[in-house]
Amino acid sequence: MTTHEGRSVSISDLKANLSRHLGEVRRGREIEILDRGRPVARLVPAAGSGDRDRERLVARGFLRPGRGGAAALLRKPLVEIPGNLLRALDDDRDDRV
Repeated sequence: MTTHEGRSVSISDLKANLSRHLGEVRRGREIEILDRGRPVARLVPAAGSGDRDRERLVARGFLRPGRGGAAALLRKPLVEIPGNLLRALDDDRDDRV
């Protein structure tokens, strides 16, 4: 079962797959714990754990910190695709159907 914030799992599933579920929580996902279908608890990442992960990714070169707000990116005009390119894509897709 999935919620808008993460996953919902039964107590028995949590017991059987605790390591896997804790791995998901470490990656930032919230998990709601159900007892007979009713929510009783929620596993959430520890405060600040995401910051340590981010710093580690930056140090290893996997992540580069941003240099400004994303709002400027959202104000940029969308890229226009020429009509002939769209036609070529449609033709290619028609061949697959």
